Amino acid sequence: MSVRLLDFHADWCGPCKTQDPILEELSEEWGDRFELVKVDVDEQQDVANEYQVRSLPTLIVENEDGIVDRFVGVTQKEDLEVALEDAGA
Repeated sequence: MSVRLLDFHADWCGPCKTQDPILEELSEEWGDRFELVKVDVDEQQDVANEYQVRSLPTLIVENEDGIVDRFVGVTQKEDLEVALEDAGA
């Protein structure tokens, strides 16, 4: 099963910089159990619109069935781990 964590962010977003170390730690600990996809909303507005992203950071966990969970604002590692497990990672 393919599980993805989409990280919608921008260079000018302060809270996004707070989120980054949490995502890096999660990615290191979980290895290849999920794919971390970084989406710069300034460069990829079409993708942000497709996912109806209105605030940053927005994190979306999805699998082959679609979106499993969505987080707006800085999200703690534990909450993301639960969502990734729910998605089958």
